[in-house]
Amino acid sequence: MTSATDSPSPAVPRLIATDLDGTLLRDDKTVSERTVAALAAAEEAGIEVFFVTGRPARWMDVVSDHVHGHGLAICANGAAVADLHAGGKLVKVRPLARDIALDAVHALRAAAPGTSFAVEMTTGIHYEPAYPPLHLDPGATVAAAEKLLREEAPGTGAPVLKLLAHHAELVPDDFLALAHAAAGDRAVFTRSSPTALLEVSGPGVSKASTLALCCAERGISPAEVVAFGDMPNDVEMLRWAGTSYAMGNAHPAALAAASGRTASNGEDGVALVIERILAERRSPGTAR
Repeated sequence: MTSATDSPSPAVPRLIATDLDGTLLRDDKTVSERTVAALAAAEEAGIEVFFVTGRPARWMDVVSDHVHGHGLAICANGAAVADLHAGGKLVKVRPLARDIALDAVHALRAAAPGTSFAVEMTTGIHYEPAYPPLHLDPGATVAAAEKLLREEAPGTGAPVLKLLAHHAELVPDDFLALAHAAAGDRAVFTRSSPTALLEVSGPGVSKASTLALCCAERGISPAEVVAFGDMPNDVEMLRWAGTSYAMGNAHPAALAAASGRTASNGEDGVALVIERILAERRSPGTAR
């Protein structure tokens, strides 16, 4: 893997795909002035920018002012595409089937006693009493996961975007490995938190697969995409993109998956690469 200063970038990239937390955003969850300027310059140069995140659409206000052109963002690890120009309206949903979510709950309860769950639906988040109170909706339903996932009649409930599983004692990567062993053949398990918090999506649903769908709709090939990420939920996207960068603060799995490495999120690593790409496009002799 090479650094941002010597890793080749596409001569004419058509799309930039960037994670948010730990990647585009600084640790205080803000977007620096340098990064805002770089994103605007990329759009002005005709390069589309997609935010690709594990966040639900309702948490996208931090970047909604910096979406240009299409206005779309890939949320919930690929389970939804939101139109940020329309207040976060979901325009594509790739749900987690409730029976598969229940299978994951039962498998994790057996493999890791003490696991607590939350269910992220298109209508908001609902959670178990033992689930840690982080960014939770005070109006949410609080009940056992089995009850949260039950429908009075098939197809009557809101689509489930992802299941969240938290363990208070396990090492995060150990918890992820345990989940893969217990039910990895039924659902997609990943993580993006520094704590033992797993995110469970439907089969085949990931940041990479939804980004691929959005790119195909635009006639954009993987070779024309530059991607940025820092955590295990970015790994598939970093591998899929023709050019990819792990942040200086990235998890080892992201570092191994990316074709290049840039500075940390606190050092405007995404902006640094965008600035270099645009400078190369302006330089005499650059392929176009």
